[in-house]
Amino acid sequence: MKQKASTIMFFHRFHICKFQAFCLFIVLLEIQCSSYRFQQGHLLMQNTERDLLPATSPSNEPHPFLPLQSPPPLIPFTNNSVPHLSGLCSLNFSTAESMMPVTAHDCFGYFAPYLANVMCCPQLEATVSILIGQSSKYTRNLALDKTQAKHCLSDLEQILASQGAASDLQKICTIHPSNLTEGSCPVADVMQLESTIDSPKLLAACQKIDPVNECCTQICQNAITEAAKSIAAKNIAGLVSTDGVLALPEHLSRVDDCRSIVLRWIASKLDPLPAKKVLRGLSNCKLNKACPLKLPDIKSVAKDCANGISNKTGCCSSMKTYVSHLQYQSFVTNLQALDCAAMFGMRLQKANITENVYDICHISLKDFSVQVGSQESGCLLPSLPTDAMLDVSTISFVCDLNDNIAAPWPSIAQVPPSSCKTIKFPALPAAASGQGGLYQDNSMFLSLLVSLVSLTTLLQLFTSYS
Repeated sequence: MKQKASTIMFFHRFHICKFQAFCLFIVLLEIQCSSYRFQQGHLLMQNTERDLLPATSPSNEPHPFLPLQSPPPLIPFTNNSVPHLSGLCSLNFSTAESMMPVTAHDCFGYFAPYLANVMCCPQLEATVSILIGQSSKYTRNLALDKTQAKHCLSDLEQILASQGAASDLQKICTIHPSNLTEGSCPVADVMQLESTIDSPKLLAACQKIDPVNECCTQICQNAITEAAKSIAAKNIAGLVSTDGVLALPEHLSRVDDCRSIVLRWIASKLDPLPAKKVLRGLSNCKLNKACPLKLPDIKSVAKDCANGISNKTGCCSSMKTYVSHLQYQSFVTNLQALDCAAMFGMRLQKANITENVYDICHISLKDFSVQVGSQESGCLLPSLPTDAMLDVSTISFVCDLNDNIAAPWPSIAQVPPSSCKTIKFPALPAAASGQGGLYQDNSMFLSLLVSLVSLTTLLQLFTSYS
């Protein structure tokens, strides 16, 4: 009973102390990721001493000893609870049974907020599309009504949480029951859709995609857009211009809703695994087009760096402080980091900062992503993020801790960094000249291996930082 009460207290405190939980997350990362190197294609851990605590730790004294090999969990990672389902959802979750563990790992409780934009939410959206698509084989409908959508989304969240995912995925991924309905799209019936679009052409373009080249050629994406416009124009002939293009701004939203219907139809024509590869490939193209970070006001940086840098120390201190705020938001891909560097750089230029402060202050691409415990451990994900993996009690995901690619200072007439004209996909970071001895194959990424310590150890550690 005492242990149960401690467990309840832990989860209550974890819920209200998100920042402290993130500090715990950083500590766990640092334990497993203190130093790695590649030798003959394998990772070998080097025993090096590092400060295991983030800079924001409330104490400077020695902290409880944490073994490099954490004790086995008291409970298994998967199937650690029984989901409480509504019994009111018509979706057959077993049709996407193979997707559930993958989604749960990508949205694992501690990581979900920090992997949301690159792994968790794209995988969750793919799972929803596949569930509805597979169910349409029997219902002949590619959308749920509002009541069904509410129950089904809640049930899906319960199932994933029972396998280790965060319990608030609807909030983390900003997904609502309306995202499971037809929205404003006038067509959700399978037969009506197939009679409206060129279904063989669409399936030929999207049944299998090249995840690298699709981002540039947009063969599948263009086919989806064409199909979405066709069904969006149903029953609104009077509102369509003479060239067949939807004329009113609100119809852009209609096309977006119809695009979701088309994706579900594609998912209904493929098995779950191939469908997942297609949907995640398309989402990767989308996520690399923009910086996902929220950039705070730059007044403090402008004050110290604008109109010529008279005090480089003061300027760089302001830059480092500013960038440190970005490092608590999200893991980003290398292409997203390029987008963020360009966006931040252009804001700095508008604030009359004309000198290349990235170069002066040694700002690199990995400075825009979550850090794992030291200045040289920024974590950049590849532009084609892979799923998180579970090995007994260890969650791992592919990440580059090593590269020191300098953040490029934007030119006046810069092409967007993720443009196919300037970036060769998948744009893997190259080894920095001083880092060549740490790994041999530049196309490989270091793997973050984060052990799940026992519940008792977590409780003790969390208490020590509270």
